[in-house]
Amino acid sequence: MALETEDLGDRLSESSPGNRLDSWKEIAAYLKCSERTVRRWEQEGLPVHRHPHKKKAGIYAYKAEIDTWWQDGHERLQLVGESQEEPLTAKTKSQKWPWVAAGAALISLLAILAGFNIGGMRKKLLGRTPAVGIHSLAVLPLENLSHDPEQEYFTDGMTDELITDLAKVHALRVISRNSVMQYKGKHKATPQIARELNVDAVVEGTVIRSGNRVRITAQLIEGSQDRHLWAETYEGDLRDILSVQDQVAKAIVGEISIKLTPQEQIHLTHARRVDPQAQDAYLTGRYYWNRRTTEAMRESCDYFKVAIDKDPTYAVAYAGLADCYNLLGYYDYRSPAETFALGKAAAQKALQIDESLAEAHASLAYDKYYYDFDWTGAEREYKKAIELNPNYATAHHWYSLYLSEVGRFEEAKTEIRRALELDPLSPVIRSTIAAVYFRSREYDLGIQQLHRLLEADPSFAVAHDLLGQFYMQKGMYDSAITEFQKAKTLDPGDISKILLEIGEAHALVGRKTEANSMRNEVKNISKRKYVPPYLVAQFYACMGQKDMAFEWLQRAYEGRDRSLTALGFDPQLDNLRSDPRFADLLRRMGLPQ
Repeated sequence: MALETEDLGDRLSESSPGNRLDSWKEIAAYLKCSERTVRRWEQEGLPVHRHPHKKKAGIYAYKAEIDTWWQDGHERLQLVGESQEEPLTAKTKSQKWPWVAAGAALISLLAILAGFNIGGMRKKLLGRTPAVGIHSLAVLPLENLSHDPEQEYFTDGMTDELITDLAKVHALRVISRNSVMQYKGKHKATPQIARELNVDAVVEGTVIRSGNRVRITAQLIEGSQDRHLWAETYEGDLRDILSVQDQVAKAIVGEISIKLTPQEQIHLTHARRVDPQAQDAYLTGRYYWNRRTTEAMRESCDYFKVAIDKDPTYAVAYAGLADCYNLLGYYDYRSPAETFALGKAAAQKALQIDESLAEAHASLAYDKYYYDFDWTGAEREYKKAIELNPNYATAHHWYSLYLSEVGRFEEAKTEIRRALELDPLSPVIRSTIAAVYFRSREYDLGIQQLHRLLEADPSFAVAHDLLGQFYMQKGMYDSAITEFQKAKTLDPGDISKILLEIGEAHALVGRKTEANSMRNEVKNISKRKYVPPYLVAQFYACMGQKDMAFEWLQRAYEGRDRSLTALGFDPQLDNLRSDPRFADLLRRMGLPQ
């Protein structure tokens, strides 16, 4: 409950210089816990003052008032769900308030009994009921309490690892990293987050790293009621950090009364030790990989290689390297031989070390699909990845693309909807829903989906580019050019593709001079940067130059251009389909004719 009066506080401030704490951040630091925790403690009566009518509205508290409040029985919060996050070398609360130390032994004994739930002691002591009815949850970004901005990559990595562990529990729906990271640094109410992500519960927590020691505090909160269900603190050496993470995940699963399969039990019990330097390099690599820019992607590759050098048996580092090469290939940053081939080798190495790694199976499927044109092998690997980790949104997402390109549109829609359930805030997945509609030639539905997406995020270049492609199929060529220009402005890194698309729109409306101007620009770009031959073939097909189109399609086939997977549905190539050369190419690609 916030205090609106200031007289007592002002007297305390005058008599005790430095007694005032002027923000949630300072209050949290004083209590050695997270900002989210102290905001919730306000409901427990934490003495907080506000300035509701002043120009600079703010919040503050006084140390003496907080000390009195804490001593007045509120140290119980350490047991009922608000474990104190202290620096690993700091003094404990019992040292800060000497009178508490007298009862410390009894409190410790009760905590141990509660922790092991001996004779149902946890319920008797804490008055908590089991967390039943929880079938979905989100792990919110863990908070870095190390007060070192350079440790953000490590804290984000701990969030990723906890999500990964929980996601392997088949009975749970776990929201993916991409969606939960949008809450980093924000202070939305738990019920609002639960509604937005459509989950029953959320996990919050903090990470403190000091040298080679790490402490993780996690809390399980019922989403709709903002009710604490469980909290615990775990500490360990960096070499054993994977085991610590597994303990956290297993405790959460146990608290919500979900029965683990024997395989899941093994996974959450047996964790290998990891070289701290390799772990650091891997987490930094994932940090850059998630930024998705060309330069960040190259940096992520370098960090994954460092992790592998430090620990050649570190399977997830090979999987990370595979993902890095695969995205460089998909976005045409480099040629397929420089990307997908290397990605395939890294994924295979990861699986030699750990055959149960879902991410590596998905990466290998990606390479079999886009580089080997091995449709059967790709589907087998996608299914294996989903079997191992049904909550891996990326596997569902990529599998939906595969299904749509082989003409299995209803199955593709099912997979992309599942991906959206797991990653509900992802603009990429929302745009892929429209891409599936494009491939099934349901153009009006796709346009509606993109309009909704762009209303929420008008700066999303991929959506503008895809909308332009829809407009071309509807004969709205000038509107298509407008969307392509927007995409070009928002993402100049994909300029060769967009220039050729603008040229195609000009060609289809009869403006050959403008179309050729775009093609000439791309010729200049190709002298310094890889340009996929398939894109050039599309351009010549729209220009009506069939022989040139087939020449470039042959180049695409010889160079293993990943865009050839679109051959079966691509409406830009419809005027080539009656030619025997097209049927021959479909046969060589192994696609339905």
